[in-house]
Amino acid sequence: MEDNVKFDDPDVSVKITPTISHRVIIKFRHNKKYLSDKITNTDPAYGKLNGIGVANTDVEAMVVQESQSEDNSESSILSAKIVNEFTSKSITLLKKHPVNLNRISNNKKPMSVILLRDAGNAVPSLQPINEKYGISTSCLVDMPVEIGIAKILAMEIFRSQKIDDYEQKGKEVAEILNSYNLVYVHIKGPDEYGHDGDALGKKSNIELIDENFFGVFLKCVTKQHIVVISGDHSTPCIRKSHTDDPIPLLVSGNGIKSDGSQRFTESWGNKGSIGTLKGSEVISIVLNMARTQ
Repeated sequence: MEDNVKFDDPDVSVKITPTISHRVIIKFRHNKKYLSDKITNTDPAYGKLNGIGVANTDVEAMVVQESQSEDNSESSILSAKIVNEFTSKSITLLKKHPVNLNRISNNKKPMSVILLRDAGNAVPSLQPINEKYGISTSCLVDMPVEIGIAKILAMEIFRSQKIDDYEQKGKEVAEILNSYNLVYVHIKGPDEYGHDGDALGKKSNIELIDENFFGVFLKCVTKQHIVVISGDHSTPCIRKSHTDDPIPLLVSGNGIKSDGSQRFTESWGNKGSIGTLKGSEVISIVLNMARTQ
């Protein structure tokens, strides 16, 4: 579709890169002018706070937003204009796209718009995670955001053979643990059901992860390992979007003293001995727990 998006300014071009599921990466380029990331999102479900994407929890109507300049500079105004032009022209193109016409003929919902969020024009420079914590780290990730975070933190990246094959993921993580102190695993499934508002589907997916991922993984590791389970955010089915609700954190394994918790739920998490903490504190706290046992 990118070849059919003709901008009013001939020096503007766009590159559309599909990733996983409905997600794409959109890159805009101007041959003569600098483009800025100081613009707002067109996705009504996400705003920006100090340059970081945050979920909007009070959205009454999911209507495509017009991108606005955040600092009124020439580059920001131009960037917002390009984004809005792309949005308008892509909506028109999508209405007549053969894939959508075929979906409509088969009583399926068409793809109506590409929602844009979290503009960026530079790669952050962060201290490598191995250097920060003095351990060797790796990750098993599939989604573009998690892959990007891993690259920025200089983590060794492994990709699963199948994104939803939880049994295979369990085996892969156990194998990776033979060579690293820490392995971060991102499992996407429940989030998708949360966005769809499918509570029963989400419940079933969590049960599959419990049985097939943890069922396999825990049989492959030794008692010397520590397992940490949490999430990067909540996606309640009733809201169909990310929220800032606290999420439970579980730490279990070698030398970790039990606080009597029986289940991995919000209510049990609220009673736990760790207390409420920021996501940025988790690794440090877990490492301290491990080293003091």
